[in-house]
Amino acid sequence: MASPAPDEIAVSHNEPEQRFETLVDGQLAICEYQFEGDRMVFTHTFVPSQLRGRGVAQKLVEVALKNAMTEKRRVVPACSYVAAFIERRPEYKVLVA
Repeated sequence: MASPAPDEIAVSHNEPEQRFETLVDGQLAICEYQFEGDRMVFTHTFVPSQLRGRGVAQKLVEVALKNAMTEKRRVVPACSYVAAFIERRPEYKVLVA
């Protein structure tokens, strides 16, 4: 079975666990955050090694940042991947606290 393309990856918001997650090829990838007031502090992004290079982290972070935008939250990119993603995508820089 072929792996999904990045635009076909289904990301869900697991609010109790404070993370965005997706299951690809039976493996869980996550983008974790914590709330500090009205800010979302993105603390960690993890993609299993077998899934790396396939756009999984990009999709997770994109969905997470769109959620922050919709919820009118400022973000703190404590995770290096999230920080690099925002640096490459100027439309998300307005979210940075």
